[in-house]
Amino acid sequence: MKKVIFLFSFICSISFINAQETETQIMTENGTPLEDFYVDGVVKRQLIEESPILEFDQPRESDVVWERKLWRVIDVREKMNVTFRSPLKPFFTVLKEMAQNGDVAVFKDEAFREPLTIDEIEGKFSRVDTVTSLDYDTYEEKVEIVKNDLNWEDVKQFRMKEVWYFDKETATMNCRILGLAPLIDRIDTETGEFKYTEVLFWIYYPEAKDHFARVRVENNNNDISPMSWYNLFEKRMFASYITKRSNPLDMRLQDIYTQGSEELQGIDKLMASDRIKAELFNFEHDLWEY
Repeated sequence: MKKVIFLFSFICSISFINAQETETQIMTENGTPLEDFYVDGVVKRQLIEESPILEFDQPRESDVVWERKLWRVIDVREKMNVTFRSPLKPFFTVLKEMAQNGDVAVFKDEAFREPLTIDEIEGKFSRVDTVTSLDYDTYEEKVEIVKNDLNWEDVKQFRMKEVWYFDKETATMNCRILGLAPLIDRIDTETGEFKYTEVLFWIYYPEAKDHFARVRVENNNNDISPMSWYNLFEKRMFASYITKRSNPLDMRLQDIYTQGSEELQGIDKLMASDRIKAELFNFEHDLWEY
């Protein structure tokens, strides 16, 4: 008798669990999930989620005979970088979700030595301010605490750190992205003037590439193109300009070109950026004889 009661209770519990699962997943009449039946396109897109990710080749230290670090800025206001500010899935939202979910480590510095805590990460995405308002009933000033969340539209630039190196074993010139950081302009609330550009945080790209490979990029030319953020960065499908090259004094281009007007300094920095690109191109071609 006890065995019969136990078996009956077990069957009831299984039926109850199955009923709960059925309630959480919306089905059609024939038992097919809605997302599989009502496909938003010709086919259900799964290539990005199922494509394998290749690991980076790790060269030996003795095989790397030349190396140069570069720092770039990706401005999302440029036409080629329109995918970075797509309202469907902006790139800053991708970085934000990865940081808040703990998928990757978040760092303060570009050398990836000082990780941020959970509270510090949340403080980067929201700021608590005090606002003074007037109570028209009592004509007294009230101080209120307001939490302002960072809007993805306020992030107009991203800084990228990369390293170019020559591997003598494979006789190839390679580039590897090391880190990415969103930038935000701080504005004086009283005068409305620009104060400085702040780096919110750094993400180590080799650790984040697996997550980038699972997020689809909206292609301006082909809606069904199976391209992820990993593909975009590895294929260099973005526009950028160089702001710093590794040097003994650790100086940026804006620290070197300080003479003349602000407009003239900007032109000098852009010309210096193009010269560094040309030097890199010529160095690679000078390695070979024709």
